[in-house]
Amino acid sequence: MKAIKFEDVNVEFAKDQEEYTSLPALRIGDDHDTIVTCWKLTLWERIKLLFQGHFWMSEMNFNRALTPRYFSVNRKDVYTKPSDKD
Repeated sequence: MKAIKFEDVNVEFAKDQEEYTSLPALRIGDDHDTIVTCWKLTLWERIKLLFQGHFWMSEMNFNRALTPRYFSVNRKDVYTKPSDKD
Protein backbone atom coordinates (compact mmCIF):
# COMPACT_ATOMS: atom_id res chain seq x y z
CA MET A 1 0.00 0.00 0.00
CA LYS A 2 1.38 3.37 -0.96
CA ALA A 3 0.21 6.97 -0.62
CA ILE A 4 -0.27 8.45 -4.07
CA LYS A 5 -0.55 11.93 -5.52
CA PHE A 6 -4.00 12.98 -6.69
CA GLU A 7 -5.42 15.99 -8.50
CA ASP A 8 -6.03 18.20 -5.46
CA VAL A 9 -2.75 17.61 -3.56
CA ASN A 10 -1.50 20.89 -2.10
CA VAL A 11 1.08 19.72 0.47
CA GLU A 12 3.65 16.93 0.74
CA PHE A 13 4.66 15.90 4.24
CA ALA A 14 8.19 14.61 4.88
CA LYS A 15 9.32 15.67 1.41
CA ASP A 16 13.09 15.32 1.02
CA GLN A 17 13.45 13.56 4.37
CA GLU A 18 15.43 10.37 3.81
CA GLU A 19 14.17 8.64 6.96
CA TYR A 20 10.52 8.94 5.86
CA THR A 21 8.42 8.24 2.81
CA SER A 22 6.80 11.45 1.62
CA LEU A 23 3.05 11.80 2.08
CA PRO A 24 1.18 13.74 -0.62
CA ALA A 25 -1.99 15.24 0.83
CA LEU A 26 -4.76 17.80 0.54
CA ARG A 27 -4.91 20.19 3.46
CA ILE A 28 -8.53 21.37 3.47
CA GLY A 29 -7.93 24.44 5.64
CA ASP A 30 -11.13 24.05 7.64
CA ASP A 31 -11.68 24.51 11.38
CA HIS A 32 -10.43 20.95 12.00
CA ASP A 33 -7.28 21.24 9.84
CA THR A 34 -8.50 18.22 7.87
CA ILE A 35 -5.84 16.33 5.92
CA VAL A 36 -6.85 13.97 3.08
CA THR A 37 -4.59 11.30 1.58
CA CYS A 38 -5.16 8.70 -1.12
CA TRP A 39 -3.70 5.20 -1.02
CA LYS A 40 -3.12 2.65 -3.77
CA LEU A 41 -3.16 -1.03 -2.90
CA THR A 42 -1.06 -3.63 -4.65
CA LEU A 43 -2.86 -6.36 -6.56
CA TRP A 44 -2.18 -8.82 -3.73
CA GLU A 45 -3.54 -6.36 -1.13
CA ARG A 46 -6.71 -5.85 -3.20
CA ILE A 47 -7.24 -9.61 -3.43
CA LYS A 48 -6.73 -10.05 0.32
CA LEU A 49 -9.13 -7.19 1.06
CA LEU A 50 -11.72 -8.66 -1.28
CA PHE A 51 -11.67 -12.03 0.47
CA GLN A 52 -10.89 -10.99 4.06
CA GLY A 53 -12.98 -7.83 4.09
CA HIS A 54 -10.78 -6.00 6.60
CA PHE A 55 -7.45 -4.22 6.98
CA TRP A 56 -5.22 -3.08 9.83
CA MET A 57 -4.12 0.41 10.83
CA SER A 58 -1.24 1.44 13.08
CA GLU A 59 -0.86 4.97 14.36
CA MET A 60 1.68 6.67 16.63
CA ASN A 61 0.10 9.24 18.93
CA PHE A 62 3.05 9.93 21.24
CA ASN A 63 0.84 9.58 24.33
CA ARG A 64 -1.70 12.11 23.07
CA ALA A 65 -5.41 11.57 22.52
CA LEU A 66 -6.54 9.75 19.40
CA THR A 67 -7.81 11.97 16.62
CA PRO A 68 -10.75 10.99 14.41
CA ARG A 69 -10.02 8.85 11.35
CA TYR A 70 -12.36 8.17 8.45
CA PHE A 71 -11.84 5.69 5.63
CA SER A 72 -13.77 5.44 2.37
CA VAL A 73 -13.35 4.16 -1.17
CA ASN A 74 -15.32 7.21 -2.43
CA ARG A 75 -13.60 10.59 -2.63
CA LYS A 76 -16.88 12.48 -2.25
CA ASP A 77 -17.38 10.80 1.14
CA VAL A 78 -14.13 12.39 2.30
CA TYR A 79 -14.19 15.79 0.58
CA THR A 80 -16.09 17.59 -2.14
CA LYS A 81 -15.15 20.40 -4.46
CA PRO A 82 -17.19 22.97 -6.39
CA SER A 83 -16.95 21.01 -9.66
CA ASP A 84 -18.71 17.99 -8.09
CA LYS A 85 -22.24 17.49 -9.30
CA ASP A 86 -24.90 15.47 -7.48
